[in-house]
This record gives sequence, C-alpha cells and structure tokens, in this order.
Amino acid sequence: MRSLFAAFSLLLPVAAHAHSFGRLYNLPVPFWLYAYGATAALVLSFLIVGVFVTAKSTAGFERSLDLGDWRFVRVLRRLRLITALKILSLVFLLLCIATGFFGNPNPYQNLNMTLFWIVFVLGFAYATALIGDLYSSINPWRVLAEGLGRFFRSDARGRWTYPEALAYWPALLFYMAFIWLELFGHSRPFSLALMLAIYSGINLAGAGAFGIASWFRYCEFFSVFLRLTALMAPLDYSKGKLRLRWPFAGLIEQRAESLSLLVFVLFMLSSTAYDGLRTTVPWIRMFWNDPLGLITPLIGGRTPILAYVELRPFYLAYESLWMLASPFLYLAVYLLFIELSRRAARSTRSLHELALRFAFSLLPIALVYNITHYYTLIITQGVKIFSLLSDPFGWGWNLFGSAGLWRAPYLPEMGVVWHSQVGLILFGHIVSVFLAHHEALRVFPTRRAATLSQLPMLVLMMLFTTFGLWILAQPIQSGL
Repeated sequence: MRSLFAAFSLLLPVAAHAHSFGRLYNLPVPFWLYAYGATAALVLSFLIVGVFVTAKSTAGFERSLDLGDWRFVRVLRRLRLITALKILSLVFLLLCIATGFFGNPNPYQNLNMTLFWIVFVLGFAYATALIGDLYSSINPWRVLAEGLGRFFRSDARGRWTYPEALAYWPALLFYMAFIWLELFGHSRPFSLALMLAIYSGINLAGAGAFGIASWFRYCEFFSVFLRLTALMAPLDYSKGKLRLRWPFAGLIEQRAESLSLLVFVLFMLSSTAYDGLRTTVPWIRMFWNDPLGLITPLIGGRTPILAYVELRPFYLAYESLWMLASPFLYLAVYLLFIELSRRAARSTRSLHELALRFAFSLLPIALVYNITHYYTLIITQGVKIFSLLSDPFGWGWNLFGSAGLWRAPYLPEMGVVWHSQVGLILFGHIVSVFLAHHEALRVFPTRRAATLSQLPMLVLMMLFTTFGLWILAQPIQSGL
C-alpha cells in the first residue's frame, strides 16, 4: 500500500512518494550497514528471548485488568458515547458520498479524499492498534444494516446460512479489489463516492442474504482488517468487557481459524511490500527494459519503452497479476519456513496446524510496514482535515472558522523519516520474534525444541527485515 495515493497522485504529488518528497536523500552510511545492523539486532533479540523467556516468565503477559467497573467507564456508558460515535461514523460515510457526487472535483478542495484515504484508512487503522476494535461497534455499514434490520427482521438474520467453506475468502477478495483500486484506480472525489456507494449496497445486500453477524465477521474486509489490527491494542472490548492488557497480548489469545484468514494476514503484509516494490527502479526495468527478451520479439524488435502506449494495458495486467499473486507467494515462503521449523523441532504436529498457530505473529510486521510507508501522509495531508471540515464541498464555506488552517503541508526532515522507519521495522520484527517464541513454548513439548523451531523463523524475519529496508531505501537512493 505505499502508493496509497497512486489513486491520489494528482492531489499529492509530493506526499505520494512518502519517503523521498521529490528530493534525493543520501543515507548517512551505506545501506548494507543498516541491513547488517538490523539483522544483528534481530539475532541478539533472539538470543535474549531464547535464554530468558520461558513459559513461566511469560505467564504475566497473558494477564489482563477488567476496567468495566472503573468510574470513567461507567460515565462513558451513561453518556452513550458509542451511540454518538455510530451516528458520527454514518454521517462521515454519507458526507464522503455526498461531497464526491456534488462537491468540487478538485481533490485538494474536496473533503472525501482526505477523510476516507487519510483519516479513516490510515489514521483510524493506527488508532485501532492503540484503542482496540471500536470499529466493530461503530461500523457505518453495520449501523445501516442494523437500522434496516429493525424494519425487516428476516434480513437481519439472513435468508441463508453462511457457507462454512467460504470462510474469509470473500473478505480477501474485497480487500484485493480495494488495493487494486487504490493502486490502479486513479480515484477522484466522484469515483471514490461511487465506490463507497457501491460498497454500501454490497454490504446491505450481503447482510440481508447471510445475516448481519456472519457478513460483518467474514466478508466486510474493513471489519476483518481492523479486528486483526485490534489484537495488538492494549484495550480489548470482547465478550462484553473492557480489559486492559499488555500490547500485542491479543495475538497470543487467538489463532487464525482457517487458511483464508492466514492468506488475509499475508496480504496485509504483501500488499504493502508490493506497493513499495512496484515503484523501485529494478522492478520497473524488469518490464520496460525486457532483460529476458520476452517482450521485444512480440513488438517487432523495438525496445518496450518505445511502445509505451501499446504496452501500457499489458503492464497494468502485469502489475495486477503480481499484486494478486503476492499473498500466495508469501504463503509459499511462509509454509517453507514453518515446515523447516517443524522438522527442526521434530514435531508430529501438521504443517497446517503450525501455519495457523504462528500466523498472528506476522501481524506486528504488517502493522509497522504500513506505518513506515504511510505515516508521513498523515502529517502532510491529514492535518488538512481541519480546514476541509469547514468547507467539505469545496464551495468556499467556512462553517467552523477553520478553513484556512494547515493548508500548507509540513514536510519532515528526511533523516528523521528514514531513521524512524528503520526503528519501526526493527521493532515490529523483534516483537514478532518474541510472539513466535512464546507460541513455540506452548506448542512444542520442550524448551529446546521450541528454541530450535525458531531458528528458521529467525532467518525468515531477517529476510523480511532486509527486504523491507531495501524497498524503503530504493526511492531515496535511486538517484545516487
């Protein structure tokens, strides 16, 4: 997802390249030193975890504190905060659709692009990793479905039982379609409003067909995405309780239910990596320079770049195919290392079982990849939401007196951006190493077997770290 604004490129010619900001940045030291340093830190963290982390020492990590009887929680319940947030989320959805259909077509001056792509897709996702799965309660599409369900009770329950075999595959397909539109759809205010209106109709029809509970658990991809993200939050709202727990503890409280959910998790990771990879010089040259000589003979011996107009549709298909294949390529690599882990531990457990048990240990990596690729968009474009709320349609209004606030983007220093990205990626991988080791202690019979099982996973984390840093470094080194 690094070209979150590939669909928004005309709006954000600077921020769309969240790492370079249109200017070159020389790394303080050669890239290979960063790679060696990061992998060395992973090895050190693995040794520390292997020596000091035991099943007994991690028992406290699974404890939580019930906040249900705390005074501030009771006050929030009396204030009906969730009801107010439900109304607000529905208002924002309708506002995104209305401003897109009837507002200024200039993405700079229309509210819906910033409100949806920046505030919701990015900002709310990152907030969910801190505050928990608030979205399940205030999901605007679910609010709409429940409202209609009061008048059509059969629709609330669904006309058919949700097929168990479908599992999370519908959510994955919707997620893939969303990423495709994000990367290749070149959305504008009108097309975004149309997309949201169509998706609203699909959700209402799906909830009516299979029931609200099943549809929003298995099919509405934002629900699945944010529920997985919320597992990393220190706050948990599940089972009718509000609990305070250790950050990332939710990832060891639950496990992936099916292969479809595992692939969904892998697409959270691969879509972000692919979004970054597709903007690198080596990737672009793979097609337009035709190093394997596969395209040149088909276009009369010409260099592919000279046939740009003719080949552009084929390049779009080429990019789309790799995007759709990315989670399955990651799945193949992941299963290979899980099998190596199984053999290292001499376990009799099946590959399928182990793959599902360790799936959620990848979520911290997916989260930090997303943050490192996009967080600059929040501080460059996201702050403009205050001015856009005063003039949502771009008609020259100033409803709240804030129409002139933060119109000029703030561009952070590239050195700060790069080093924060390195730190975040390393942090996410270290957390994943800890979580995988914690799960191994529960899965395998002895501490030695658990430690041996994690050696292949350590190699996988090192590969992910190096690959992630390489992708981030490519745009800012491309002119060196």
